[in-house]
Amino acid sequence: MNLFAKNSVVAGFISLIVSACTALPVAPPAPNITFTPDASGLSVAALDLRIDFGRAPEGVIAALDQNIGRHQVLNISGCPSGVVQQIRWGDLILTFTDEQFVGWHQNGTVQGTTCTSKN
Repeated sequence: MNLFAKNSVVAGFISLIVSACTALPVAPPAPNITFTPDASGLSVAALDLRIDFGRAPEGVIAALDQNIGRHQVLNISGCPSGVVQQIRWGDLILTFTDEQFVGWHQNGTVQGTTCTSKN
């Protein structure tokens, strides 16, 4: 194959790749999901799912970040021994040990293990 033919094949291949990339569908927006605190953790009503106390922090934080926005890390002063993270999404504050989701605080209501400081 001569140099001109090789360049034509390469150009055609690149064109095919570029057109395939631009034709990919755009992911639909996430559904409107509400996390409702309750005695066992969080209810996810739109999906008939739960995020109960005892779940790994990484999974809980990722799920809330993806569905309701980026979290804010709060200081852990006023937290009981073992609590290593206190994280806020709007008026919802969750607390975590190294290994699990242990409590929530929202609008003056608490469940599980929480901190006295909300800063």
